[in-house]
Amino acid sequence: MSRKGDCWDNAVAESFFGSLKVELVFGVKHLSRSAARQDIVDYIEMFYNSWRRHSFLAYMNPREFEKQLFWKKAT
Repeated sequence: MSRKGDCWDNAVAESFFGSLKVELVFGVKHLSRSAARQDIVDYIEMFYNSWRRHSFLAYMNPREFEKQLFWKKAT
């Protein structure tokens, strides 16, 4: 998060937390804090960072983007 008066970092963080809440948290009831923590870690590591499409990457998921980048560098 950024300092006062510099909103650009906050926009990215707010976008992430908005996605997290809509896609995982709302509508799910966890039995314990550790179960909620594990679900959030799984969401971030297994889905958000790997498979979810990102507008910054031309709506490709990070795996597709990295594969495409690899082939561009190889040629």
